[in-house]
Amino acid sequence: MSRRTLLRAAAALGVAGAAGAWQLSADSPANRLHLTSAARLPEPFTVPLPLPPVLAPVSRDATTDYYRITARPADVTVLPGYSTRIWGYNGVFPGPTVVSDRSRRTVVTHRNELPVPMVVHLHGGHVPEDSDGYPTDLLYPVGDSGQMIGMPGMAAHSDPLAHTAIGERDYSYPAGQPAATLWYHDHRMDYTGPAVWRGLAGFHLVTDEHESRLGLPTGDRDLPLLLADRAFDAQGAFSYPAPEPMRSPQPGATGRFERGVLGDVVLVNGAPWPLHRVATARYRLRLLNGSNARVYRLRFDRAGGAVPLVQIGSDGGLLTGPEELAELTIAPGERYDVVVDFSGCAVGDRITVHNDLGAGTTTRVMCFEVTDRVTDTSTVPDRLAAVETLDRSAAVTTRRFAFRRGTDGAASGWLINGRAYDPGTPIARPALGQVEIWQLWTDLDHPIHLHLNQFQVLSRNGGAPARTDRGWKDTLYLTATGTAEIAVRFTDYAGRFVLHCHNLEHEDMAMMATFTTLAG
Repeated sequence: MSRRTLLRAAAALGVAGAAGAWQLSADSPANRLHLTSAARLPEPFTVPLPLPPVLAPVSRDATTDYYRITARPADVTVLPGYSTRIWGYNGVFPGPTVVSDRSRRTVVTHRNELPVPMVVHLHGGHVPEDSDGYPTDLLYPVGDSGQMIGMPGMAAHSDPLAHTAIGERDYSYPAGQPAATLWYHDHRMDYTGPAVWRGLAGFHLVTDEHESRLGLPTGDRDLPLLLADRAFDAQGAFSYPAPEPMRSPQPGATGRFERGVLGDVVLVNGAPWPLHRVATARYRLRLLNGSNARVYRLRFDRAGGAVPLVQIGSDGGLLTGPEELAELTIAPGERYDVVVDFSGCAVGDRITVHNDLGAGTTTRVMCFEVTDRVTDTSTVPDRLAAVETLDRSAAVTTRRFAFRRGTDGAASGWLINGRAYDPGTPIARPALGQVEIWQLWTDLDHPIHLHLNQFQVLSRNGGAPARTDRGWKDTLYLTATGTAEIAVRFTDYAGRFVLHCHNLEHEDMAMMATFTTLAG
């Protein structure tokens, strides 16, 4: 399969000749082109923080919990005084939170009432191929009757391995995955960026008995926080620099926004620069960067000094022990579980979350206001979880993957090992159960995501991993001209999966590749 509409589009935009716009040393968010909102924006820290609704199962049996989610357009209030049309799971943004028990299988029936096909990927999920959300496994809208199949931009029609359906399909998530903060989002080939920008994202939390016995903050002190920047037109609609998907089959963002779409409004759980009232207690914050391309460097600050963060978890679950941090860099697709202790604050204190990689309106994220003094019985134990260490010496092979801009045939695009994404051609065939070393190389900034299994970071730029690299990761942020070595072992499920850049515009513009896992 050729990828090629989008590569031809890139060439038509003159990207290949714009070398001055792609200097490797200037890829920080502050140096990129930003969208500017035309709508009236609220003062920061005046909108309350919303929390995504927790979805109840529609039924249960001895082994399985069953859920239903409908993706549909809806008009919601994002900016005060405006109505914004979203594409939302159950018509909300973020979508409803699914909570799975590690000891039980989860089945989610997704129904598509959108005007376009969609694909649902459980990001961080250890799941079989047919439930992973492969980019061509399209779920066509209810009542489609096949009229969209074969249209330009509906790439699955020429992929003989695609698992497609019309109206509804079940995604099955087996039991056994450790407690972790996962998320689900659209993963349709070529169109993930605009679909997620419109609202197709939500939390999926896995819990287990071990985690529940640790004494960590729970209940209303366990906060899922989805960070996402957006921009708005004068009527309050989302702005996105791409052709309207119902009117043009051409994928990808336009012009310099191919580097990644950045907005000027920071949303947390769909609210602009929100305020959340807290007590003098520990809070667990499940931080998820659900932005298309923005990287945040978070710092918690109150009058008199910084408030430290205690990292307790990463993409794949709990760490072996807590790690105190002064700040935290989080790239698209990454999750960090942190505990913030407000017990040393006075009633009336405000703790502002800053983004030190932002500029202008994106330098602030949200604010916590201490309103109640309470007795806190939660704790952060020195020992959190047993984390197996993958042994470098056990690796059976080393593979290299270069994430770089380049040419594939006659046009330019975002490529892996010089190749544009092609569902029909695997870039690697790892055997299940074997440890491999994967070397990752970048030109510009790329958050790199692997499906099926998490990995462990062995090195960065020839040196030690970062402090926040501990534990199991499935998304790794590399800055311009960065390198990393990771150890990975794929298990349980033979089939085809993908690795890709989680800058969604890079992903849509070909920086993705298939790998096929082989049974031993």
